[in-house]
Amino acid sequence: MHHPDLILLNARFLDPVDGGSGPHTALAATDGVITALGDDREVGALAGARTVVVDLKGAVVTPGLVDGHMHPVHGTELTAGLDLSRCTDLEDVRVALARAARELAPGAWLHAWGLDPNVFGERPVEAAALSPVLDGIPALLQLFDAHSTLASPRALELAGVDGPRTFDQAAEIVCDAAGRPTGLLLEDAACELVERPAPQPTRAERRERLARTLREMSASGLTGGHAMDANGDSLELYEELDEAGELAVRLRVAPWCQPGADADAVERLVQLQARGGELWRVDGVKLFMDGTIDNGTAWLEHPDCHGESTHAFWPDPDAYTEVIGALHRAGVPTATHAIGDAAVRHTLDSVAKARAGAPGDVRHRVEHIETVPDDTVRRFADLGVIASMQPTHCCDFTRADHSDNWSRRLGEERAGRAWRCRDLWDTGATVVLGSDWPIAPYPPLSVLAGARHRRPSRDLALPPHGPEQALTGMEALRAMTVNAAYAAGEERTAGRIAVGFRADLTAFAVDPVAAPATELPDVPVQLTVLGGRVTHRAAAV
Repeated sequence: MHHPDLILLNARFLDPVDGGSGPHTALAATDGVITALGDDREVGALAGARTVVVDLKGAVVTPGLVDGHMHPVHGTELTAGLDLSRCTDLEDVRVALARAARELAPGAWLHAWGLDPNVFGERPVEAAALSPVLDGIPALLQLFDAHSTLASPRALELAGVDGPRTFDQAAEIVCDAAGRPTGLLLEDAACELVERPAPQPTRAERRERLARTLREMSASGLTGGHAMDANGDSLELYEELDEAGELAVRLRVAPWCQPGADADAVERLVQLQARGGELWRVDGVKLFMDGTIDNGTAWLEHPDCHGESTHAFWPDPDAYTEVIGALHRAGVPTATHAIGDAAVRHTLDSVAKARAGAPGDVRHRVEHIETVPDDTVRRFADLGVIASMQPTHCCDFTRADHSDNWSRRLGEERAGRAWRCRDLWDTGATVVLGSDWPIAPYPPLSVLAGARHRRPSRDLALPPHGPEQALTGMEALRAMTVNAAYAAGEERTAGRIAVGFRADLTAFAVDPVAAPATELPDVPVQLTVLGGRVTHRAAAV
């Protein structure tokens, strides 16, 4: 007799398809798959000498939570610096930077992340606002959107950046009227110019940091994530950790396709599909249709209040459409970063054209969808395009009174269409939730909570932004389990608690659907199971 690898006893199981707790109190998993559900006596009797048996003492078990949009390698590298995400004004930023600067060795670079443009108020985002704290110090301060960086004068000097440049994508070295860089760099092509001369961690350091990050993600309740990049040696790092048994989160990876990609580049992306191991695989391609509203690089149907956000990330949007068509014909799913209304519309138009030319079940996605009109909302369900959204961006980076940078740039009408999760859900679209870590924290309970309360996590007493767009507790859970599995083409094997489904499971001290949304982030994660293997176990169990 082949005994189970894992048995869970004294549990309450919450299957999001059934919509509630079933009659079972015990579960068995063998070779990474759920093989039995029943009561403690009958399932417990299946145990063998090597079976891991866990008494969950009444904990609530859901399918393993999956972050629908994350950047594990990039996030691990980025968050190795100074965290500015809790700074609420310029004085907070100056104090934090000054403290970090005092600890630097002579000539060392200062790296920081999470800088919120709202701290600048009505002032432009420029390095001069942080003088004299950064005088003489090479510093790179990543803004929270990870699409823009503020570089100190010394960093610009070391990089040889002394004026504007032309790029193949919508990137910019922001300069003053005299042509001198202000320190603000928009999009990767510009940011990379100043990142290159900065010292980099060793590969061994990066590998260990990544392994630690994934372990911490597992402890937060995550069993999976859709990794939206494969830059540098990311795939090799995943491969090494997987083979060493150190990959604590299952990853579905979508490498980038940048503007200028020719037919050979697209074919290389096609050939990369299905590369992977036991717990990771390449499945899809990530593209960008625009940048961000906060730094003026989104693509809007009408300019923002500064006359910005008027262009696509691809200088020739029709070239993007052709790439989507080529990937669709090859059966490759795509995920397109599209934040502004014009970017989302063009992405949907491109998918519609691709489907008309080659019908088939290729699952395309749009990432972020921060502001769109009614006619665009309806098209997601009509086209079968998945809506991948990050509710904590709305919670923590905008305000109900529209006094924040994002809302001021858009104006009242468009700011009132913020993160339309409810509207998309009600039209029948498949909504997937994620964090976009490191843009926002990855703990999935915070993502589930934000989808429900839409309030700033730093002060839950503040009013919600667009409360009519909130999801219910069960809908939010579906968006990080069943819907995430559907987006990955795994709806027959993952995202449910049922015999024959993958044994990726998360156990909580209380029911995460019934718990008040504002209390949800503090609910203890009792157990995380990945492929039938316990990757996190709280002391209480």
